[in-house]
Parts: sequence; structure tokens; C-alpha cells
Amino acid sequence: MRRVLVLHGPSLNMLGGREPEVYGRLTFDELEERLRAWGQESGWEVVSYQSNHEGKLIDRLQAERHSVRFLVINPGAYTHTSYALRDAIAAAAVPAIEVHLSNVYAREEFRCKSVIAPVCKGQVSGLGVESYLAALQAGSNLFGDGS
Repeated sequence: MRRVLVLHGPSLNMLGGREPEVYGRLTFDELEERLRAWGQESGWEVVSYQSNHEGKLIDRLQAERHSVRFLVINPGAYTHTSYALRDAIAAAAVPAIEVHLSNVYAREEFRCKSVIAPVCKGQVSGLGVESYLAALQAGSNLFGDGS
């Protein structure tokens, strides 16, 4: 079965209770269920991992890099600060799509700069859970044949 890795960065485990006016009321478990359902409907195994620790995200990416067709990543606050995560994505040589639940460009100025985006094929933001689903569908269309 085709596999995709979905990495969730810091504080995404707090969805549903953390600033629902920004991130929505969907809980992390509900988000995970939506991702699994998309996988079942689309013929993909969705391998999902969340950590509040930068090194654990990097370790998981490195461990999975040969077994997945593409990466969907919501780096959370690491979007703006983590050159280590950026370098790990580049080194993994797995096509990546960056996602964000909120529209980062309509928020604080510091959120408008992503150090992750330059090593990604694309970015989807501002659509809530649909950001993830759009990224999964785009990745399936672009990278599903193993290219």
C-alpha cells in the first residue's frame, strides 16, 4: 500500500481547546480520524506522528523517509524558527507539503515567514482540517505513482 507521513508539530495535540477561534473546535483525535478516513477512501496508509519536540519530529522523518511517497507537515511554531527541521526535510529527499490550519499570512507578522517552505513542493493554509485534506489529495495526485 502507498504510504504518506503526516507530521504534526508542537501544540497540535491541544486542538479543540487551544484558541478555537483560530484553530477551530476539531480535536486532535478527530483530525487524526479524518486523515485515516481519507487514507482508507484513497488507498493510502496514513502514518501520523505528533511531537512537541523538534528532534523527535526529525527522528521520525529520518526513520520513515524510505517507506513513504511524500510528507505532509504542520510544523506549528517551528515553521518560523527551525532550521534543523528544514535541513532534515531537505536531506530526507521526500516531497513535502507544508500545511497550517490557520491563515498564517493574516496573523502576526512573525508568522508570515516560513523557513520550511523553501524545501517544500507547496503550502496549504487557512482552511482548517481541509488544509490537511487538500495537501493529502495534492500529494496523492503528484507523487502517488512513486515519482
